[in-house]
Amino acid sequence: MASSIEQLKVCLVGSGNWGSAVAKIIGNNVTRLEGFSRDVTMYVYEEIVDGEKLSEVINSRHENVKYLPGIKLPTNVRAEPDLVSSASNADILVFVVPHQFVPGICAKLKGSIKPGAVGVSLIKGLDANVGGKLELVSETIASSLQIPMSVLMGANIATEVAQECHCEATLGCKNSAQGSMLKRIFSTDYFKIEVVDDLEAVEMCGALKNVVACAAGFADGMDLGSNTKAAIIRIGLVEMMSIIKSLFPDSKKKTYFQSCGVADLITTCFGGRNRRISEAFVRTGKSLAVLEAEMLNGQKLQGPATAQLIYKILEKEAFKIEVPLFVKVYQICFEGISPRSLLEIFSIVSNL
Repeated sequence: MASSIEQLKVCLVGSGNWGSAVAKIIGNNVTRLEGFSRDVTMYVYEEIVDGEKLSEVINSRHENVKYLPGIKLPTNVRAEPDLVSSASNADILVFVVPHQFVPGICAKLKGSIKPGAVGVSLIKGLDANVGGKLELVSETIASSLQIPMSVLMGANIATEVAQECHCEATLGCKNSAQGSMLKRIFSTDYFKIEVVDDLEAVEMCGALKNVVACAAGFADGMDLGSNTKAAIIRIGLVEMMSIIKSLFPDSKKKTYFQSCGVADLITTCFGGRNRRISEAFVRTGKSLAVLEAEMLNGQKLQGPATAQLIYKILEKEAFKIEVPLFVKVYQICFEGISPRSLLEIFSIVSNL
C-alpha cells in the first residue's frame, strides 16, 4: 500500500446501480478524510443513452441516469470509459461488476496496476478454476492482478443505500490495518461497517444467498405464503452454512449472523433481483434469459449460475452433505422440472 504521506486514490471498477451507490459514499467520504485524494474515478462500460454517451452524461449531470436515476453523485466522482486509464493510478480498487465479467477485466488490467495497490470486491458470485474447483471472485482477482483482496458484503439494496436508508455491511479482511483503512472510505452515519477476518465465509454468504432467493421467488410465484417462504429461508441458511463449512472448515459460525449472512439473506429473499426474476419465471413461463433481458435493465442474475456451479462442485467432490434446496433450484433452472417440486424439500429435510 502507498505510504501514509501519499494521497490514496480510489477507483471503482464498475458503475451499475450498486457501483454508483458506493461511488456516492466514497466520493463524499474522501472529501473529508485525511490521506485520500479527492478525485475518484469510476470505470464505466460505455453505452449510448438517449443519443449520449453514458460517461459524458454522468460527468455533466453527476447522475447515472441508466442504473441509478434520481440520485446525485458527488462532483469529484469522474466517469472513465477506459478501464486501464481509470485504474492504473489507483491505490484502492473497488470491484463492483457482474462476476461473469471479472476474468475479462482482470486480463485487461494485468500489468497495469500500481505497485502496492489493494483491492476490495463487492461482487456476489462464484467461479470455477481451470481444474473445475470453486474459486472465489476475490481469489480470481488476487491471483490475476497480484494484489491483496478484501470483500464487502451485506444487506444492501442499492437504491436504499443511495437514498441513505440505514443499513449495514460486513468487511471481510485478513489484514487489520487494511481493514481499518477500507472501513474509513465506506462508513457513513447511515452505512455501518463491521470488519471480520473470516473473508471466505463473508464472500460465500454473499454468493449463496442468491440461490435461496431464487427458491423464495419460486414460492412467491406459486403464492405459497409467508410461512412457507420463512421455512425456505431457514432451510436455505442451514444449507448455506453446511456448504461453507464443507468448503472452508475454518469458517466461523458467528459470521453467518453478520449483515453478510442472515441479514443479506432476508433482504434478498424479499427484495432482490433473483427473487423477482424467479417469481416472474413461475408466473409467466418465460425463460430466465428472456426475463433477465426484459426486467433487469442490463444487470445480471447470479442465483441460477451459482446454483449450477455449487451443484457441479458438490457432485464432483462428493461432499457428504445434504442440500436439497440448492439441488432443487439447480434442477428447476437447468433441468426443466416443475417449480412445484420445490415443496419436496420439506419431506427430505424432515427425514435428515
